[in-house]
Formats: sequence, structure tokens, C-alpha cells
Amino acid sequence: MVGLTGCQFGSSTEEKMYDHLEETVALEEQFREQQKPLAEAEKKEQDIYNEIVALSMDEFDKIEKLSKEAEEYTVKRLEYLKKEKESIDEAYEEFEEIKDLSEDLEGNVKEDANTVIDKMDKRYNAYEKLHSEYEAGVKEDKELYSSLQDKELTLEQLQDQIKVINEQYSKVAEQKDAFNKYTSEFNDAKKAFYKSAELDVNYGE
Repeated sequence: MVGLTGCQFGSSTEEKMYDHLEETVALEEQFREQQKPLAEAEKKEQDIYNEIVALSMDEFDKIEKLSKEAEEYTVKRLEYLKKEKESIDEAYEEFEEIKDLSEDLEGNVKEDANTVIDKMDKRYNAYEKLHSEYEAGVKEDKELYSSLQDKELTLEQLQDQIKVINEQYSKVAEQKDAFNKYTSEFNDAKKAFYKSAELDVNYGE
């Protein structure tokens, strides 16, 4: 819990910026709420996939049934992803309110505010790429489960699809690292700005 103490809200540019920055964090709550169910859906889908690959083609009925179940989890993941993106987009829109306000600042405070803006812009761009790559990965997973319901699927076709999926998720991992890096840098920049703006912020730590 972050709180501003000993100041009258709205009485300075810095305090207005504080309001927008903390509202940005609050608006990302839905993004944070999607992480657990998304990870759980990923795990359940992976467990089903492991069951499928342990079966032989003589058990096609089981493969077909499990593939349909796994496909349902890809749909759930896309739903969580949609909510996640809505939250990030709404938060970024709120964040952009500080850009005009920062023009009224001077000296070190302005420099620190510009760093906050730069880090959030980079973080948002990294999220856009992460979202795009992850969505593509889920769609490739869905394609895999759909193809597993086809008796005519060859081992070569299956291996090709798995290769595509593995390559896609290595792109996801790369973008996730970039997003996490900019999130950490943004949080540090925000604290530095609050300090140089002499805002008496209680981080509740």
C-alpha cells in the first residue's frame, strides 16, 4: 500500500502526477488478478498434453477426448489474456495524463519525471510485443490440439507443429524478460521521482 502523507492533494504538479501514477498501479489490478488463473490454465493444459503424448494411436478415442479438453483451456487462456490487456491499456491511458503535467517541472525533478515516462513507454511497448507473441503461441497450441483430433495426422506433421510452438514460446520468454526488466526499472524510476519531488510517500513496507 502506497500513501502520500503530510500533503494536500492537488496542490502541486508533483502531487497531481503522484495521483495519476498511483491510479495507474490501481488500474493494473485486473492484470495482476489474471496471472494466477492463467498459470493454472497453462499447467492443466500441459498436464493433459503429457497424458496425450503417453497414449498410442490405438487409443485414438482417448486422444480425441483429451485434445478437446486441452483446446478448451486454450480458449480460457485467450479470455484471461484479453482481460489482462484491457487492464494494461486502461492503466497506460491513465499514465499518459502525466506527460503534459511533466512539462511544468524543472531541473532534477523534470529529469526524473522524464525517466519515469521513458521507462513506462518502454514497458508498455514490451507488453504489446509480449501479448502479441503469447496470443500467437496459444493459437498454435489450439492448432496442435485440433490436429491431434485428426486420425490422418502424421508424426512428421506433429513434430513440425511442436517445433513451431517451441520457437513461438522462446519468443514469449524473451518478451517476458523485457517486460519484467522495464517493470522493475519503472518502479525504481517512480521512487526516484517521488524522492526528488520531495513527496512524503509511505510505501507500507
